[in-house]
Amino acid sequence: MASAELSRGAESTSRGGAPLPGNEAQRLQSLCALGLLDTPAHERFDRLTRLASRLFGVPIALVSLVDTDRQWFKSRVGLGPSQTAREESFCAHAILEDGIFLVPDARADERFRRNPLVLGEPNIRFYAGCPIKAPDGHALGTLCVIDSEPRVLQGDDAQLLRDLAELAEHEIKALALATMDELTGLTNRRGLDAVASHILRFCERVDRPVSLLLFDLDGFKQVNDTLGHAVGDRVLQSFATALLSTFRDSDVVARLGGDEFCVVMSGATEGDARR
Repeated sequence: MASAELSRGAESTSRGGAPLPGNEAQRLQSLCALGLLDTPAHERFDRLTRLASRLFGVPIALVSLVDTDRQWFKSRVGLGPSQTAREESFCAHAILEDGIFLVPDARADERFRRNPLVLGEPNIRFYAGCPIKAPDGHALGTLCVIDSEPRVLQGDDAQLLRDLAELAEHEIKALALATMDELTGLTNRRGLDAVASHILRFCERVDRPVSLLLFDLDGFKQVNDTLGHAVGDRVLQSFATALLSTFRDSDVVARLGGDEFCVVMSGATEGDARR
C-alpha cells in the first residue's frame, strides 16, 4: 500500500462505521510494514484462535487486522470469509479502546443492531475484542471471540482475553524479530524465550500446570559426519514434523539449536506429558 493511500485513508471519514483513530495514517503504515496482510495461515496464530474458541466456548474466534477499508483475518475459527468491510467491523471499534471492547447483545446495541453481520451470517450477538498492538504501540486489530447468542464475560474471562491478545502481540513481535527457525519452521530459542515466559506467568496466575519437554537426538552428529549435512537437515525437518503432529494444537514446539528441541505444554501435568 502506497503512502498516498495511507494518507487518504487517514483523512477520510468512517463511512458509517467506527470513527477513525487520530493516528490512522501512522497506524496503517505500521500495519503494512509488518507484512502480515494477505499472507498464508500460520500455526502460531491459528493455535491462539483455536485456544480462544475452546476456552470461551464460542463458535468464532479471530485474529483480525483492520486495514484501510476492510478487516482481514490473519487467523479464524468458525468463519468462512477471510475479510469483511471495515464499516461493518466490530474490530474497528475495538482498536479505539485501550482495554476490551464488549458487546453483550448486538441486537440491543444501537451501533450494531442494523449491521449486516448481525442481521445475517454469522448472526453476531456477542462480541468481545482486545486490541493487538504492533511493537511500536499502534493498534493493528484484535483478538476477538464471537457468539450467536447474547452473553457476558464471567470471572477471569476479561483477563484471559487480554492474555491471549498479549500472546498474539508476542507472536507478531517474534515475526518482526525473525524468531523462527528457517530450517524446520519451528519457533527458535529467541522466540521461545518470549512466548514461554508469558505462558509460565499466565499458568501461574490461573493455577494451571505446565510441562516442559526437552529432546536431544542421539547419534545426530554421526548422521552429519557419514551422510552429509543435507541428510542431517532432512532428519531435523522430519523430527520437527513428527513433533507438530504428535503434540496438541495449543502446545509450543521449538528448536533450541542443533539437534535440541523442546515443547511447552500449558495445562498439562507430568502424567499428561508422559502419555
